Amino acid sequence: MTKTLRGLLGLLVFLVAWELFSWSGTVPQQYFPPPSTVFQRLFELLGDQAFLLDVIASVLAWAISLGIAIALAVPAGLLLGSVRSIRTATRAIIEFLRPIPSVALIPLAIVLVGAGPETKISLAVYAAVWPILFNTIYALDEIDPVMVDTARSFGLGRGRVMFTVALPNAAPFVLTGVRMSAAVALILVVSTEFLAGGSSGLGSFVLDASSGAGRMDLVLAGTLVAGVIGYLINEALELLHRRGLRWSTVDREAA
Repeated sequence: MTKTLRGLLGLLVFLVAWELFSWSGTVPQQYFPPPSTVFQRLFELLGDQAFLLDVIASVLAWAISLGIAIALAVPAGLLLGSVRSIRTATRAIIEFLRPIPSVALIPLAIVLVGAGPETKISLAVYAAVWPILFNTIYALDEIDPVMVDTARSFGLGRGRVMFTVALPNAAPFVLTGVRMSAAVALILVVSTEFLAGGSSGLGSFVLDASSGAGRMDLVLAGTLVAGVIGYLINEALELLHRRGLRWSTVDREAA
């Protein structure tokens, strides 16, 4: 049985168990609707322009956040990983900032950048920077010193060694960090939309659906869409890793 078939079988078993539990009456369907109802609402929402605009708003904020995080974290990681004195000098402040939950900074972000899309983007960038940054730093630590010395023996300066030796060898680690940050950024975008009460986005949709009468079928449908988006993003990045960095996959299999 292939990996895909096993995954589909596991998903089918989960949906059947969910359906049976919902119809068992243990929990009123008003609070825990069966998947048949959730999927029905989902198909209806796919034809709703306002819902599609919410989805686009969240995906766009996610893409901007991840792009900014990559642009900040990769150069910073290369710098900290290659210049030990700077890495030592900044270690304390980095280790202080890294554990702070991004959602705890929502009030501060609203004061600094306003209550618009900038809030969720800035918080998602803050959370997504760390996996990429540390993966880049650790990637440079794993580079074989012989490769660096060989490049330098051919007269290559620090800059050329960085881009011809260090960066290609760090690329698999960096892309792994990007995959982790992609999930983190999506979580922060939707969470901030929900907690900060944004005007658009999947989080705002879920917040509106959960208030008042509490339409849990709509809440779960919106949550399902967020999960599907996250799954597709991860699959796309995995495909990029396999196709774009095929040499690194071959090296791991050979090892």
